[in-house]
Amino acid sequence: MGDSLIFGINFLSGLFVICIGLGVIAVIYMYITDIRQHKHAIRHNYPVIGRFRYLFEKQGEFFRQYFFAMDREEMPFNRAERSWVYKAAKNVDRTLAFGSTRSLDPTGTIMFMNCAFPTLEEDAVAPAPITIGENCRTPYTTSSIFNISGMSYGAISKPAVRALSRGAKLAGCWMNTGEGGLSPYHLEGQADIVFQIGTAKYGVRDEQGKLSKEKLVELAKHPEVKMFEIKISQGAKPGKGGILPGRKVTKEIAKIRGIEEGQDSISPNGHPDIRSVGDLLDMINFIREATGKPVGFKSVIGSLNWFDDLLNEIGKRGPQSAPDFITIDSADGGTGAAPQPLMDYVGLPLKESLPLVVSRLDAHQLKPRIKIIASGKLITPSKVAWAIALGADFVVSARGHMFALGCIQALQCNKDTCPTGITTHNKRLQQGLDVEDKTIRVANYNKYIHYGLGLIAHSCGVNNARHLDKSHIRIVTENGLSVALEKLYEHHQ
Repeated sequence: MGDSLIFGINFLSGLFVICIGLGVIAVIYMYITDIRQHKHAIRHNYPVIGRFRYLFEKQGEFFRQYFFAMDREEMPFNRAERSWVYKAAKNVDRTLAFGSTRSLDPTGTIMFMNCAFPTLEEDAVAPAPITIGENCRTPYTTSSIFNISGMSYGAISKPAVRALSRGAKLAGCWMNTGEGGLSPYHLEGQADIVFQIGTAKYGVRDEQGKLSKEKLVELAKHPEVKMFEIKISQGAKPGKGGILPGRKVTKEIAKIRGIEEGQDSISPNGHPDIRSVGDLLDMINFIREATGKPVGFKSVIGSLNWFDDLLNEIGKRGPQSAPDFITIDSADGGTGAAPQPLMDYVGLPLKESLPLVVSRLDAHQLKPRIKIIASGKLITPSKVAWAIALGADFVVSARGHMFALGCIQALQCNKDTCPTGITTHNKRLQQGLDVEDKTIRVANYNKYIHYGLGLIAHSCGVNNARHLDKSHIRIVTENGLSVALEKLYEHHQ
């Protein structure tokens, strides 16, 4: 026994000395390497120690959100917003004590105007169902205000798609496929599906990459597929197509999209066959005739000249030529990968674009014909209620539902290293995403968004959220005082 103990101590001592020796050799090697290279000034001037800069820079993304940022400071979503989503998804207590951490002083702060005589529980009613594409062979009717925005299979993982599909079915909301095509996992939960047609026509392209009528007809045969959305642009990267790194293009994803395995999947920055408002209306009617289902388009709004031309062209052709819906994406929308100049500087935020579009539709008497879907950082009941008050008929969110799946805002979406298994095809990392558990969380999140909408609506004295309008909101201005929302937008053209 004593000999064994001595042997063990000697072995561990020797191993420790070897490790120390290897460490010293590694430090000497790094020192020589750093001092001889001239590509990185920090490493040359501060050999070995300079390497820690990259480690700290990388880890800063993670530590800021836990230790250094205040509840309302972080971007793109602060801790308070994420915390509410997590609590709603987990169905735990969402109440707060002592007081709100939200400052009411900053310019642009939204405040809902409560009524002295709020709506009583017995007077509250569920939001009425809305029909999209009333004149289509197969119109779509839904009562769900809040729905799942486009996230492609490929950009997000198989278990993530499965959980979203099943959760959408439980919640009674729709799920957008994103531009990556329709996978079996979208259909698995039997939820309502909006099929998105991107610039590369993934899932509905022929051998030449053009739109295939035959594939459209086949897709429309799925009873789950309720609508088709033509993606013109999205908020995070207006004027830029989708980007899926080759390491994420598996054999299965390549088959679904109709592309080559392992190759970067980069969509054109625009539809080659849609170069004018006339082309867009022609495409909408072509798809609507082929499928019999409602068709609309998604766009981040920038220049409004083309939109005015679109409405004028609809006026010439007649309201039957109009899109059945328009999805307006905010310039602060998200994505898995986008160039920073586009993400930071291009397009209008929803607070400007949504009222501009709604006012123009009203002026052309097209608002009842064309339904409006709002998208872009709308992940809490207050933001959803604000969009409805501005004229949206529906709201969609991708990142809100990612938080419901467990996203921690690690900012790894484009690297295939997502620690929660949502945006990676690494099997080991995907194991952390339990489909059964996340299905319930997605459904809970949707449920409590609608519940929160009801709370706000009833406090404002209306019996359901669809009756909220600009008169129920005031906005803080530069002098610290608020102005009625309808007054703020009175001359907003």
